[in-house]
Amino acid sequence: MLGAVAISTPLIWLSAPSIPPRNCNSIPRICFLRRNSNPTVSFSQTQYFCHLTSYPLRLYPSKDSKTQTQLSPNAASSSSVGNVEYTEEPTTNVQFQRSLSLPGCSSSLSLIGTGYREKVFAIIGVKIYAAGLYVNQSILSKLNAWKGKSAAEIQENSLLFNSIFQSPSEKSLQIVLVRNVDGKTFWDALDDAISPRIKAPTSIDESALYTFRSIFQGRPLKKGTFIFLTWLDPSKMLVCVSSNGLPVNVDAEIESENVTLALFDVFFGNTPVSPSLKDSVASGLATTLK
Repeated sequence: MLGAVAISTPLIWLSAPSIPPRNCNSIPRICFLRRNSNPTVSFSQTQYFCHLTSYPLRLYPSKDSKTQTQLSPNAASSSSVGNVEYTEEPTTNVQFQRSLSLPGCSSSLSLIGTGYREKVFAIIGVKIYAAGLYVNQSILSKLNAWKGKSAAEIQENSLLFNSIFQSPSEKSLQIVLVRNVDGKTFWDALDDAISPRIKAPTSIDESALYTFRSIFQGRPLKKGTFIFLTWLDPSKMLVCVSSNGLPVNVDAEIESENVTLALFDVFFGNTPVSPSLKDSVASGLATTLK
């Protein structure tokens, strides 16, 4: 295995989309953060998104003779603020740091791909969140078997994503909400995606799910909230939630390989809840492993 307010009509945010996903890549351009409207989303209007960055940089001269930094043609847009470089998920316009340090991690992590999650209602797509996958650079050095593979070959190869999951080095999924969501609603949708992937839960799994659930119960999640799901190793995961930038504390530690694997499968398995995220990660890996 390798994904507000309450509403009367149930919805599973993390279920596989029923329409073909749009390609999350776009022609690179320099972009800046912009403020969007802040509608409240109901459970039936929830979506997820993802984004990763380890793309090689290219330098292009701008019209005013200054140097302009861009990602390679198939990557999302990039920009910088001070000494921090960002990559923009093009559909949601959410900015992700290209590298960051998180509580509980031994070293900084690098972004390798981005994507988003949306739910379609009456042919209208409603975006719920953006997401980005970060990895410890040591993981990439252990993927030599896939050097020279295309993005399509990487995306279809479950062994590669399993190798990333099984690595004892850190990897983290950052979720950035683009709608207001109730914490219970967020957890219910997540649980609906995780639980079917655990065929025979043990007492350890049940305890881990209880701990996971307690993080979100009664907790409003506003637009712009960061949620980090950080796998330290195959059986241990840290959860950090912050409404004010990068987290400084760990909200909970989840210890269950069945639960952590199920969650990884939600995003990077054969039926990912955000096809754009997995596609972007595959493209980023193909570029890095050339």
